[in-house]
Amino acid sequence: MAALDTTRTVYVSHGLIGRIGAALSGTVAAVVAWNDARVTRKVLLALTDRQLEDIGLVRGDVDLIARVRDL
Repeated sequence: MAALDTTRTVYVSHGLIGRIGAALSGTVAAVVAWNDARVTRKVLLALTDRQLEDIGLVRGDVDLIARVRDL
């Protein structure tokens, strides 16, 4: 006996529309990641050396941390 599962939701579009949506989604995700890294870098650079030391960082670590968040 065969059964048809109608409770699953399918979010995949096929063809040109699906590829355009995937490209747009990837672009938006890249922009969001870039902006998050920019904001993180800006906030960390605004801290004093003492505040950075309190959280276990030095000023030279800021760019590395922002870059790791980009990945």
